[in-house]
Amino acid sequence: MELTAEQRAIRDLVQEVASEEIRPGAAEADRKGEFPETVWGELADLDLTGLTTPETYGGFDADRLTYSIVNEELAHGSLAVATALSVHCLATACIAEFGSETQRERWLPEMADGRPVGAFALSEPHAGSNPAGMSTEARREGQQYVLNGDKQWITNGSRAGVAIVFAKADREDPNSITQFLVPMDTDGVEVGREEEKLGLRASDTTSLTFDNARIPAENRLTEEGRGLAAALSILTGGRIGIAAQAVGVAQAALDAAVEYAGDREQFDRPIADFQTIRHKLAEMHTRTQSARLLTRDAARKDDADEDTRTEASMAKYAASETAVDVANEAIQIHEGYGYTTDFPVERLYRDAKITTIYEGTTQIQKDVVGRELLE
Repeated sequence: MELTAEQRAIRDLVQEVASEEIRPGAAEADRKGEFPETVWGELADLDLTGLTTPETYGGFDADRLTYSIVNEELAHGSLAVATALSVHCLATACIAEFGSETQRERWLPEMADGRPVGAFALSEPHAGSNPAGMSTEARREGQQYVLNGDKQWITNGSRAGVAIVFAKADREDPNSITQFLVPMDTDGVEVGREEEKLGLRASDTTSLTFDNARIPAENRLTEEGRGLAAALSILTGGRIGIAAQAVGVAQAALDAAVEYAGDREQFDRPIADFQTIRHKLAEMHTRTQSARLLTRDAARKDDADEDTRTEASMAKYAASETAVDVANEAIQIHEGYGYTTDFPVERLYRDAKITTIYEGTTQIQKDVVGRELLE
């Protein structure tokens, strides 16, 4: 699938940033469990924090294919950075698509410049894959909504200045889910501790608690009861982004394996000379490229305004499982060294796993595809 000259230029630029600015500090950020804020500033300088913000409000307004390319290249440098940006872009996309003109003018120009950082609060401790089972409530009181409840797995939770929050207008009515814009400095909003995670350690993940948090009624982004449909429509595009990130992780693992195989010698010759290693690399490359093509096909169809729910789920399913498998094989090729922090493949392996979980598990993606086939 050919890219336009502009898309190639953007890819090359992000590749350079990922290689020179992001990847060198990825291991230390992972070890410390700290997000590299200087990198965020560089992303803002390149207008990447405005990827899903319309040009009218100072954004980049990227098409879906360009968005996927940026996600892939950033994840090749650091999945934690790519994830933080994609969630920020989910938030700006919600405001751009569902917000009023007043809300867009208030929030989007600043968010396109990188601050405030956006978060996306859909999942709950007991309602992850089944968002309809959420218990967070936004009760209408005059010209305000009062939020009560808990959200879980919030990327950018401790860095965010604004969150897109999904809550029921009536706790007992599963059809009352509504979307709200909530400034993080609102009284009654509490950020929980950062989770200690297997991978993606440089990306802050927290819980959010709402204890009689009052927001103006005009902060409602959708009509009451329209929030879940809005979330699912936004997440379709988000899944394409996650698929692209998984491709980036797989490519990084493959690149590391190829380099190591050429340098490492056994029996007086590079291990790349052994058929077993060559076959592994061939399989890794084929699966990575297959996942990339599935992802870009979904992105192109999304740009053509086609219904891409199935394509997005296929891409995320294939790419995320590929990332895990390719990273695993990269560790095998590195032998015992692959199990140490001296080489990047152990971090890539830990990071890859999350792509099979967030924004819909592999099992959810299979269910989406299977349901489409049988309807």
